[in-house]
Amino acid sequence: MAEIEDAIERADLEAFTRQPPKTLQARINFLIKQLKTTKAVAAELGVSQRSVERYRKGERKHPPKAIADRIEAAVRQRWQPQVRKRRQKRAATTGGITVETRARFGYTAPVGTTDDGRFRRLTVHLPPAYAQRLFNARNAGADDRQLRQIIAEGLKDIYFQDSGTRATGLTDVTLNDIDYLDLDY
Repeated sequence: MAEIEDAIERADLEAFTRQPPKTLQARINFLIKQLKTTKAVAAELGVSQRSVERYRKGERKHPPKAIADRIEAAVRQRWQPQVRKRRQKRAATTGGITVETRARFGYTAPVGTTDDGRFRRLTVHLPPAYAQRLFNARNAGADDRQLRQIIAEGLKDIYFQDSGTRATGLTDVTLNDIDYLDLDY
């Protein structure tokens, strides 16, 4: 599961200044405008070109749920890219990113301290450098494990080590068994 990717996507959706098209016909028209041809839209959605033409004309109004979900995802993916970029740039340069999660954290700690993983609920604001790393990794095609590691490093530095003032012997923090994870920026 791609929990981090989904959390970034949900945070992006909150940035929209206008809502994406609601009707099937409007969504298809938007996709045709973005992808230029009905053939390209059909290839993107995994349906026939004729089906796309029917959706566009309103001859068919209720596609199967799987296709409707693909249409919605394709529209959301392409909706207001400049707004998304502007918000991510602000997070990566000045604002930072807030991580709210309930997950099991594992540790590598010195002898004599506990390194038992346990569930914690955390809300931590990470500095812009971590937001920049997260967005760069996502844009470079990093998998969920790599994105988790970036967030875990940020939580280790800011929450567990309090920016270097405590728990200095703590070397590795892992983010496991995510119950939920939300990002805000």
